[in-house]
Amino acid sequence: MERHIRESLMQAEAQSSPDPLPASIITGGLSITTKQPIQSSAQKLRQNSELLMLLRNLHLEDFLGFHEGRVFSGIQPTGIPHLGNYLGALESWVAMQNDYNSVLYSIVDLHSITQPHNPESLQNNILDMAASLLACGIDPTRSILFQQSVVSEHAELSWILGCLTSMPRLRHLPQWKMKSKQKNEGSVGLYTYPVLQAADILLYKSTYVPVGEDQIQHLELAQDLARIFNNNYGELFPEPRALLSSTRKVKSLRDPSCKMSKSDPQKLATIFLTDTPDDIVFKIRRAVTDFTSEVTFDPVGRPGVANLVSIHAAVTGQTVEDVVRLATGLDTGKYKSVVAEAVVKRLEPIRLEIQRLKADRSHLECVLAKGAEKARSLAAPVMQEVRKRVGFS
Repeated sequence: MERHIRESLMQAEAQSSPDPLPASIITGGLSITTKQPIQSSAQKLRQNSELLMLLRNLHLEDFLGFHEGRVFSGIQPTGIPHLGNYLGALESWVAMQNDYNSVLYSIVDLHSITQPHNPESLQNNILDMAASLLACGIDPTRSILFQQSVVSEHAELSWILGCLTSMPRLRHLPQWKMKSKQKNEGSVGLYTYPVLQAADILLYKSTYVPVGEDQIQHLELAQDLARIFNNNYGELFPEPRALLSSTRKVKSLRDPSCKMSKSDPQKLATIFLTDTPDDIVFKIRRAVTDFTSEVTFDPVGRPGVANLVSIHAAVTGQTVEDVVRLATGLDTGKYKSVVAEAVVKRLEPIRLEIQRLKADRSHLECVLAKGAEKARSLAAPVMQEVRKRVGFS
């Protein structure tokens, strides 16, 4: 059906066919019904044009699953991803390769040095992240996977955009407030981190950006900078739209009031994609729940059990309601075994593939090099135009 609708839209736009669009289009719960068939070709053409405009105004591509825009997203090379990274971001990254005709995923190593780091560990982490992304299903033939620092245009555009924003604008962003407090005194790089994020996005004229709720204000900065640049130097950058994840945040197994995190000091709090089945079973058995044996979904009153239910639903592709219904008659102890089995089933193929890919360092380096070449081919002409608009050339 998607292909049929898309072909109909193309026909209407090209005005190459007098045939009317389908009388009824129903998708994703959205129903649009046209008027009765009209006899004249002129009326048919006008009907097609009106419907085409309606579909575009409704952003029907969000329902149909085809998108003509470009997606950009990045992930810091801070080691092997955990279950929360996978369910909250990487799983949707894989799906986007089928839904969008241009997708770029960057290992954003420039962002990772805003705080003290070990150079040797950073290089290993970059390759570990590449292996993890490939193992999760990122396909270099359907998306561009690359290392951010290799494409120097990111840093160059960041400087130019930084000259278009103000210090108070950056000072009020939540990430600066949070991280500068943790470190007592944040670096200049940490302060301008959101400007580099904006450059990452705008450099490729990206139209969609997958973000979590905590990153919305950073995306708004990118939108503002696109507008400011366009107003000052002429129209060049589209304003990117947010793609919000519908997946619930995975919480710490030891403290469900916090997100699952790589840096959690409690080793049993986080499930990594490279954890063995025994590791996963042990961590879930030790997950914090409560003294009520029944399995219910109550994120406020029973956050520990709700976290397990959310994880179970996410890794099996079921709804929370279905998961709770299937758990009828199980106490939380037995339910933990069910959840652990489902998580192991989902992650074990990924773990084995990461293991295989990490053993072939040259292959990972080759994938990233080819990705950087493709990314640079998109970035270079944009940056050339930016230099011209600003007056550098």
